[in-house]
Amino acid sequence: MPDISIMMLLVIFFALAFDFINGFHDTANAIATTVSTRAISPKVAILLSAVLNFCGALLSTGVAKTIGGDIVKSASMVNANVILAALIAAIIWNLLTWWYGIPSSSSHALIGGLVGAVAAASGFDALNIKGIETIVLSLVVSPIIALIIGYLIMVILLWLFGRFAPNVLNHGFKKLQLLSAAAMAFSHGSNDAQKAMGIITLALLSSGFIDTFNVPTWVKFACAASMACGTAAGGKKIIKTMGTNIFRMVPMSGFAADLSSSVIISLATFFHLPVSTTHVVSGSIMGVGSAKRVTAVRWTVAKNMLMAWVLTIPLSAVVGVLIYKATLFF
Repeated sequence: MPDISIMMLLVIFFALAFDFINGFHDTANAIATTVSTRAISPKVAILLSAVLNFCGALLSTGVAKTIGGDIVKSASMVNANVILAALIAAIIWNLLTWWYGIPSSSSHALIGGLVGAVAAASGFDALNIKGIETIVLSLVVSPIIALIIGYLIMVILLWLFGRFAPNVLNHGFKKLQLLSAAAMAFSHGSNDAQKAMGIITLALLSSGFIDTFNVPTWVKFACAASMACGTAAGGKKIIKTMGTNIFRMVPMSGFAADLSSSVIISLATFFHLPVSTTHVVSGSIMGVGSAKRVTAVRWTVAKNMLMAWVLTIPLSAVVGVLIYKATLFF
């Protein structure tokens, strides 16, 4: 086994930093509906999410293998410089969008950064185009499905409970939101934490520290802990955008959005597909809002978010190229 290098230590550090930032960046998306309807306080929601994110992150490694194995044709075509550049590019984009309260996708940022860094280092021939197409397809299709499922769930709930008084509905669905929020937090951890696991494992494989793409136990726990700690840091700016600016939530619509999102993310994890929590939650909220009244959804906000999503992969890829070029001087 080769001696661990400073560059490898930097890769591990920045991968865990990415998971930490992903925790406070994307967890805001996961708990936004519950907090905005005042089902539970922000502090309790963040604590609940941190614990369940940790548990969900230990569930499986299928998504990690997709991220680490399906973007490049071979681990031998990347090195620590490439992976470090991808991570820094994703972190820069995440911090910028978090600062301005834009709920962009950490998954898109990481994939864009990795694609850019690999292309800069080894050319486009090193990229597994088929694998990338599958990943991008799952990222694009998942929010559309979430919108449809969210719409259908809300229609069913309105049909079943629409005749009840609002105060009765609010009281009952606030309790149900505890369950839907827990499911949402667990599913978020099960999918999102695995992305950093895949990156670290790819770095270990490309550098000869492991012989096959199997995620080491210490990597699982380190990534799960980093995301849980990041979750505890919270993300109030994005909670406001997701919980109120797209569509003003009530407990029943919050429950419907959480249920839709957790089902989509859990299914994606089962099939080893990475999805964006941001996109899925946004799609669910739009679907739920449309079920009540299409004009109830603030489509201008949704349009601005869509622009951020579309730009994330190409811009983070460009940053990945620039960061990789910069690492060659060290």
